[in-house]
Amino acid sequence: MMIHINNIDIWYKVSGQGDPIVLLHGNGQDHHFFRKLKRKLSEDYTVYAPDSRDHGKSGKVRYLDYMSNMHDIAEFIRILEIEKPILYGFSDGGIVGLLLAIHYPHLLKKLIVSGANTNPDGIRRIPFEFIKLAYLLTSSIKLQMMLTQPNITIGELNTIITPTLVLAGHHDVIRNEHTIEIAENIPGSELKLLRGEGHASYISKTNKIYGIITDFIMKE
Repeated sequence: MMIHINNIDIWYKVSGQGDPIVLLHGNGQDHHFFRKLKRKLSEDYTVYAPDSRDHGKSGKVRYLDYMSNMHDIAEFIRILEIEKPILYGFSDGGIVGLLLAIHYPHLLKKLIVSGANTNPDGIRRIPFEFIKLAYLLTSSIKLQMMLTQPNITIGELNTIITPTLVLAGHHDVIRNEHTIEIAENIPGSELKLLRGEGHASYISKTNKIYGIITDFIMKE
């Protein structure tokens, strides 16, 4: 389905019945990234899986920034009248989730972010150099965004009141110290660093990520 938000068309898929969950994919991906997880979650939840701007079937833009993506999702939730959804954001989707919790503190019921960073320095050195090289070769606006954004401060993390789980692979492209710092500065948040996992390896292990998400959802 397609919805017009902030002067751009955002494509999304909805499935299942139950409490609402919004799934946000990462940079260069689309809703298909969560295909297996979405199918599993749809057994017990209403799952919304949008394509972010300039990704998948959504509208194209000349410039990308995380704040625009964040306002797209806030408006998406408002227009579709999704009442207090749980949000799971992977990588760039996790960055958008953090921004939502900062700028719309009462919008979400719970937040799960995985492989997210609050600034480009959070990316390990070698992956960051690869991103720089790829940008020089392609001039991709998606890569440009990763090299210059986000710019979320410790003070902003301190304001988050949404119950939050901060998740990452132990061998993530995001530095472990950076992930730990994010969790330590979100009041009351939980942290999971998954042994033996990289940036996205655990997403394909449907039962594993499903268990992590649902265990956190069911906690009081």
